[in-house]
Formats: sequence, structure tokens, C-alpha cells
Amino acid sequence: MIRIKSFILILIALYMVPALYGQTEALSISVALEKALESNYGLVISRADVEIAQINNNWGNAGRYPTIGFDASDNISYDLQDGVLSNRISAGAGLNWILFDGFRVNLTKSKLENLEELTSGRFSVLVESTIEEIILAYYNVLLQQERLKVLNTVMELSSDRYQYELTRQALGGSVTYNVLQAKNVYLTDKANFMNQEVVIRNSVRNLNFMMGEDPANTWVFNESFEADTTSYILGDLRSKMESSNQILKNQYTNLLLQQYETSLKEAAYYPTISLGGGMDYSHSLSKASGASSMINQALSPYGNIRLSFDIYSAGVRRRSVEIARINEEVAQVEIDQMQHALTNELFNLYDYFGVRVALLNVANENLDAAQLNLSISEEKYKSGVINSFNYRDVQLIYLGAALGRLQAIYNLIDSKTRLTRITGGFLGVSGG
Repeated sequence: MIRIKSFILILIALYMVPALYGQTEALSISVALEKALESNYGLVISRADVEIAQINNNWGNAGRYPTIGFDASDNISYDLQDGVLSNRISAGAGLNWILFDGFRVNLTKSKLENLEELTSGRFSVLVESTIEEIILAYYNVLLQQERLKVLNTVMELSSDRYQYELTRQALGGSVTYNVLQAKNVYLTDKANFMNQEVVIRNSVRNLNFMMGEDPANTWVFNESFEADTTSYILGDLRSKMESSNQILKNQYTNLLLQQYETSLKEAAYYPTISLGGGMDYSHSLSKASGASSMINQALSPYGNIRLSFDIYSAGVRRRSVEIARINEEVAQVEIDQMQHALTNELFNLYDYFGVRVALLNVANENLDAAQLNLSISEEKYKSGVINSFNYRDVQLIYLGAALGRLQAIYNLIDSKTRLTRITGGFLGVSGG
């Protein structure tokens, strides 16, 4: 009877509870990634930054095109002493075009292009981070579901033992102490099972937040909880990291930006040549008391070329160039630092991956031994060869082995995911 109740609890946890919170749909890794890449809050904000950088990257912002302006005014005045009323209307349109300013236009346009590239690169880093988080969050849900199954198995064993002691007590073969001890063990395992249900729901809500989904949404997770034990070659991983790691690419782009900034500071040593042109129009009317009106009109086109050259600026230009060159050197050092840090991280992840593959093999063997020991101990307990305390110890050994194996699988998935991220493998998976 207690085994049947436990089975009903599993059904409630996996099927009936989701129905209370919302629609239940199948959710694979690919669908979860698709939802996250579309609706993740961080990605939505970062995508807007990319759009802004794209808008800013144009020749108009770089200063290639002329500026055209128009202004008009109407001034009315009255002289109280002479009784003269005057009305002056003026209007003008002008064009100003910088023909040469030390190559600033081309340098600024190149800088805008690199700013757009850097913004896109930062967005790509966030995409990689989001993909990594979604994969780990998805498999964390699977991990917690598998833990629930293990806890249910232990709870069923405890319920069998409790039922067994109740039957023995009814037949006069067991005392109240044994029954209460079995009941306490069963209730403890049941509480662990119920707490694990809460852990599963929380992990699903966390995944929903990353995907930008409603917290009440529930899913059927149809991926298998397995780890890929395919081995890697460290040299290949390092080559991929150096050529495809997006964080490192962003550092190279930042170095280019600093180089363009140095060139822009050096452009201050060149003269500026600008072209101006336009047309002014004026219309004035004045009328004295008792006299006829006087009207004057003028239409004046004009054009000019202006050359300006800053001969001396108290060393401001020189100091600006020196600071820009120092920043350029700092950017190069940051590249070396980032490359060194990523190489260290890659070596650590590679070592962890190898160790975790071995640990998974150990966990599999440990679980096989624990399952066999549990099966033998159950028969020994019912035949009276071992007592209830020994049997409980064996149950706890099985529980630890089963949970340890599940954690070993998740740890291996974690290592593989992080290796894929650091070598730039996610952008190919997500389509860039």
C-alpha cells in the first residue's frame, strides 16, 4: 500500500503539479536556446546597443558631408523722437564643408566601424555566456529530476521496511521500537523527497527566467541525462581558443580603436581647410510720420575658402599623442594578459574534464556495487542476518553512490560546456 502511495506521489510531482501552473510542452536544448536568444533580457538590451552602434557608423557622423543651415529674422522698431517706423527682414542660407582636417574623416569612420565591431563582439560574448547558462540550467533540471527518482527509490525501500515491521508486529515478531524506528526513517526519506520537488520547481523557474518565459510555465524535458566522454586534444583546443575566442577577438578590436585614437590625436598637427558659401537676403522698410515709405532690398551671394592652422598650443597636442600611445601599449599588454589568462583557464578546464571522465567511471562502478550490496542486504535484513541499523547504512551508501553518479554526470557536462565556450564553439552552434 505504501509503495503504491509513493508511486502516486511521483505522478503528482511529474504530471499533475505542472498542470496547476500552466501548459506543459516539450522542451529540448535547441528550443530552450532559441527562446533564450530571442527573449533573454540581457540579450535584448545588448542587441539594442548593437543597433545604436550600427546607426552611428556612417559617413555623416564621421564628418564627410557638408552642413547646410538657414536662418531668418524680422525686426520691427519705432523711434519715439523722430516718429520713424522701421521693419527689417533678413534671411540667409549657408553651407560649410570641411575639405581637409588631417584625415580625421577617414580615421573617424574607421573608428566607428571598429566601435560597431566591438559592440557586436560584446554581444557575441553575452550570447556565448547565455548559451552556457541555458545548457547548464537545463541539465540542472534533469539532474534534480534524476535525484528525485533516486530519493523515491530510497523512500520506497523505507516504506517497504516500515510495512514489513508493521506486518511483523501484527504477527508478534516485532516490537514497537523497531516499528517507530522504521517509521522515522520512512518519514525522513519522504521529507527529502518532498523537498526535492521544491528544488525541481525552483530550477525550472530559474530556467524560465533565463529564457524570458513566465515563471508558471512548465515543460517536459525530453533530453537524456547523459555525458559525452569524447576525449579532446589539448593542442587543438588551444588553437581554436586563440583563433575563435570572442573575448580575445574583442581585445584585438580594442587595440585597433586605440591605434585609431592615436592617429586622430596626431591629426591635430595638420591644417584645416574648409569651404563656405551661401546667400543672404535683406528687406528693410522705414516710414517717417507724414513722409512716404522707403524700401531697401539686397540679395548677396558669397563664397569663401578658409585655412586654419594651430601653430602653438602649449604642448597640448604633443601630450595628447603621448597619452594615446601609452593607452595603445596598455591595450597590447591587456591582450597578452587576456591570452595568458585564457590559456590558464583552458589548461584547468582540460584537466578537470579528464579527471571528471575518470570520476564518472568510478561513480558507475561504485553505483553497481552499491546496488548489488543493497539487494543482498535487503534479503539479509528480512532473514534476520543483519539488523535495521546495518540495513539503513547500506541504504545510505546506495543513496550516496546514486547521487554521486548523477553529480559526476553533471560535472562532466559542465566541463564540456565550458570547454566549448572558451574555444568559441557556441557561436557556430547558434549561428553567430
